[in-house]
Amino acid sequence: MKIQPILRIAALEKRYASGLQALKRVDLEISRGEIFALLGPNGAGKTTLINIVCGIATPSAGSVTVGGHDIVTDYRAARSLIGLVPQELAITPFETVWQTVNFSRGLFGKPADPAFAEKILRDVALWERRHSKIVTLSGGMKRRVLIAKALVHEPQVLFLDEPTAGVDVELRQDMWQVVRKLRDAGVTIILTTHYIEEAELMADRVAVINKGEIILVEEKRALMQKMGQKRLTLHLSQPLVSIPSQLAPYQLTLNGRDLVYSYDTRAGETRITRLLDDLDAAGIEFKDLETTQSSLEDIFVNLVHNK
Repeated sequence: MKIQPILRIAALEKRYASGLQALKRVDLEISRGEIFALLGPNGAGKTTLINIVCGIATPSAGSVTVGGHDIVTDYRAARSLIGLVPQELAITPFETVWQTVNFSRGLFGKPADPAFAEKILRDVALWERRHSKIVTLSGGMKRRVLIAKALVHEPQVLFLDEPTAGVDVELRQDMWQVVRKLRDAGVTIILTTHYIEEAELMADRVAVINKGEIILVEEKRALMQKMGQKRLTLHLSQPLVSIPSQLAPYQLTLNGRDLVYSYDTRAGETRITRLLDDLDAAGIEFKDLETTQSSLEDIFVNLVHNK
């Protein structure tokens, strides 16, 4: 029996009065309890997609269901299942942390639950600042207040739109620990981030959106295995002015005293042994070598550029 996705997006489109089509027939299914990374350059349609699912923008065509509830015809039920941590730090400055978080719970018709609000604030390391006014908090703390606000009504799906923008490294790691705990508790996490290494570290699956279209949806490990390349870097004993013509078939890159050879890990033959022989025949000596695997960021840039 197939498990029903917690979020289902079908043939979703968004066209503005100006004629701009921000989304073009987007189809996406996201499973309960996964961390799903939505990657794309600025203006690709990430925030538009999130805003439609969260009820902030209206679709031009297509459908979205959350937990089986349509976001248009069953708006209240669908919206109650969603938490959103937006990019903007838009919080009432002169309320306390405690007031802000508990007010958000009431907005969704949930009865007051001080014990649950305390748990959330402790999870995001804000309990000691619960009586502080928002205006007195650092940018990183305000970001954590947004996460607490998004979680206090107990959503099943949490959108994190650039959640660690402007946050220092230590706090970023703390926030990802919170995200892992949420995933372990069954919350589905959908994140956008400019820190693609975060997606590489955290995500179960990755989607790439470009110019309003989803150009790829793949499990992260499978994506990196299928599209990743390895690089062999040879640190030369002497600098080269140019790459000898007999080495042209290897498509080497010269970077100062380094020669870089990229090869497909899935290929039947890497040609590394032959390359080393040809380097020796050309009289090129190296003092060291190393191999590196392409990152998710390398794959993302390549996908968007080629598209």
